[in-house]
Amino acid sequence: MRIAVINEFSTKNRNGDVLKALEELGYEPVNLGMKDLEGEPQLNYLETAFLSALALNLKAVDFVVGGCGTGQGYMNALLQYPGTFCGLLTDPTDAFLYSRINAGNCVSLPLNKGYGGVGGDINLKYIFEKLFNDTYGGGYPETRKEFQADLRKILNNLSLNAHKSMEEIVDTMDEIILKKALLFPGIRDMIEEAPESVLKKKIKEWYEKQ
Repeated sequence: MRIAVINEFSTKNRNGDVLKALEELGYEPVNLGMKDLEGEPQLNYLETAFLSALALNLKAVDFVVGGCGTGQGYMNALLQYPGTFCGLLTDPTDAFLYSRINAGNCVSLPLNKGYGGVGGDINLKYIFEKLFNDTYGGGYPETRKEFQADLRKILNNLSLNAHKSMEEIVDTMDEIILKKALLFPGIRDMIEEAPESVLKKKIKEWYEKQ
């Protein structure tokens, strides 16, 4: 599984904790957002949500770990895009239930609210242990597995019918958000490595005009 980690400016100092928790479980995350580096451009939750939706719709990654101070802003921004299914996780129980029942492609973490000076990094590791496992989408309780899977299919169709396509969104996106997101270090490389698609072609055309 190819997992992207995308932090915004208020949680950039948690980027290392998120990466470490995933790496300790054997994953090699793609670090696409802020990295707490001196002089790096700032991204807010609107820009990281757009980048998350772009990465998912390009099929450049399979899953995104994002968030913001409370996790609420990022989640609400991300859900404005097609094909994005995000859960707000505050503890391992949230992760277990989201994994079994909702089985989406993105999670939002509250990386300031309730993080605390002690134990925040441990909580992250336990969240990921319950989130990524061989029971993903397995239902809870298991007797409701088929029913919950059917609901996810209906939700997927609803998302496609209720949103503009990513190509249309790129055409009408606020130019400030578009520039800050697409010109952020490393994003062009992610796009180049994505499979060929109409969306990828449109983004490459945008770069050529800059």
